[in-house]
Amino acid sequence: MTKNLPAIGALTYEKSRDELIDIVGKLEAGAATLDESMALWERGEALARRCEDLLNGTQQAIEQSTATPSDD
Repeated sequence: MTKNLPAIGALTYEKSRDELIDIVGKLEAGAATLDESMALWERGEALARRCEDLLNGTQQAIEQSTATPSDD
């Protein structure tokens, strides 16, 4: 069920988010076997971390670009 999917590190925020939403839907439907559900859950956790990392990186970039130079 999670085979032949792109590497998580190569996904954009939008693609990671969309795949995560799809995984949540599949898990909520309850049609997957236990093994499939575990694989989906693990990929979902990795996708959530990817989204968080990308958002944190963007936040840091914004903060750096809008920071006022300090008087040293």
